[in-house]
Amino acid sequence: MAKTSVAQTTFDKIKTDNAKLLHIISNSIEEKNGHDIICLNLTNVESAISDYFIICHGNSTTQVNAIASHIEKEVKEKKEESPFHTEGKENEEWILLDYFDIVVHIFLDDKRTFYQLEELWADAIPMKL
Repeated sequence: MAKTSVAQTTFDKIKTDNAKLLHIISNSIEEKNGHDIICLNLTNVESAISDYFIICHGNSTTQVNAIASHIEKEVKEKKEESPFHTEGKENEEWILLDYFDIVVHIFLDDKRTFYQLEELWADAIPMKL
């Protein structure tokens, strides 16, 4: 029977925690009818600031805010975590929730089209959640 190193055990836990968090976030977006949910795996992108981006959009500032608030609520309830950093809640056109390894981008439709994050991070691997 092979021994598992402490480093490997820690790495496996991080992978499992990230998978759970990705699942909670994607479900939260779906529950608020977020559109075109995509997850970009950035683990092999050298200049990436996180391991994953989740990108979606809403049809109004109200919906964008509702999606962000729902994600925060669900992650807090299910994982007892809060985002390390948030941006964009003032104008509600592009809200960013930073959970260290996972960064969530919630756009208004026209802002998502304008900024084209998917194109900017074309080296990332799109994932199904």
